[in-house]
Amino acid sequence: MIKPIHILFAAAAMILCQNSAFAGTAINDSVYLFTSFRDADQKFLRFLYSFDGYHWTNVPGIFLEANVGASKKFRDPSILRGPDGTFHLVWTAGWHGEQGFGYAESKDLIHWSPQQLVPVMTNEPTTVNVWAPELFYDARENDFIIVWASTIPGRFPDQQEKHDNNHRLYFTTTRDFKNFKLSKLFFDSGFSVIDPFILTTGEGYALVCKDNSRPNLDLRVAFAQSPVGPWKKVSEPFTQKYTEGPCALKIGESWLIYFDAYREKIYGAVKTRDFKNFSDVTKEVNFPEGHKHGTAIRVPRDLLDGLLKNSESNTKTNL
Repeated sequence: MIKPIHILFAAAAMILCQNSAFAGTAINDSVYLFTSFRDADQKFLRFLYSFDGYHWTNVPGIFLEANVGASKKFRDPSILRGPDGTFHLVWTAGWHGEQGFGYAESKDLIHWSPQQLVPVMTNEPTTVNVWAPELFYDARENDFIIVWASTIPGRFPDQQEKHDNNHRLYFTTTRDFKNFKLSKLFFDSGFSVIDPFILTTGEGYALVCKDNSRPNLDLRVAFAQSPVGPWKKVSEPFTQKYTEGPCALKIGESWLIYFDAYREKIYGAVKTRDFKNFSDVTKEVNFPEGHKHGTAIRVPRDLLDGLLKNSESNTKTNL
C-alpha cells in the first residue's frame, strides 16, 4: 500500500508546480484536507485530501468519535490551525435541545484532547439549537471567532418559517478555548440563515451562508470591513435551490466555494474571483460518495502522511 501512495504523491507534485497558490512553497510540502462526516452515522470525524482542490480522496478510517451532548452527534465539523500549530475542531453536537457545540484540539489530527460541550447559548434559555459552528482566526485581534446558527422562537418574524426553525447567526470569541465572550447576534438580514463561512478577500471580508428561508434554500454572500461585521451588500443567490454547507479555498487567483447539494446527493462547487461573478464548476470537481460538509484547509503534507500511516496500522479506524 505504501508504494501506490508514494506514486500518487509524485504525480500530484506535477499538479502543484502549476498552481500559483503554492508559490514559494516546495511542491511536495502542502496538501488540502477536508473535514467530513457521514449522514449514515453522524458520529465520527473523517478526512478527505486533495493536491489540487478539485479531486478529493478519502483518508481511510475515523479519527474522533463524538461523546459530548445529550445525543452525542457529530455533524458539520469545522477545523482551523492556530498560530501555535494546534488544530481546533468544533462541530454540531445535536439537532435540537443543545445550547452549545462540541470542541476538541489536536497537534497531529490523530490524538485529540478530551472533548467538551461549549455552552454558548445558555444566556438565551429558549434557544432551540446550535448548528454548524464555524471557526475563523482574527490575527488583528488575536481572537478565534466562532459563528453558528440558532433559533430563538419569537425573536424574529417567522414569515414562512416554522416557529422553531427561524435561524439567525450568533458568535463568540476566545483566545484559549477556555474563556469565551458572551454570545451576540452576528448576522440578521431579514431571512432565516444557517451555515456561515468567513473568508478574507482583498477588500475586506466575505460571509458565505445559506439563505434557509422558504422558498429559497440556497447560498448568498455578504461583505464587511471586519470579520464580525456589520455585514452589508447581501448578494442574490449564486447556487441552485437545496444547497448548503459552504466552505472555500483560494486556488491560484480564484476561490472555489464548495457546497452540499443535498437533494441531488452530490458535492458541488462554484468558482469566483470577485464574489460577484460565479461559474459553476461542479462537473470539474469530484468527491467520495457519502461525504458531508465540513471545511477545507491547507496543511503540511507530513500531516497527511501521519493520517495515512495511522489508517494502515490501526484496523479499528478502517470504517
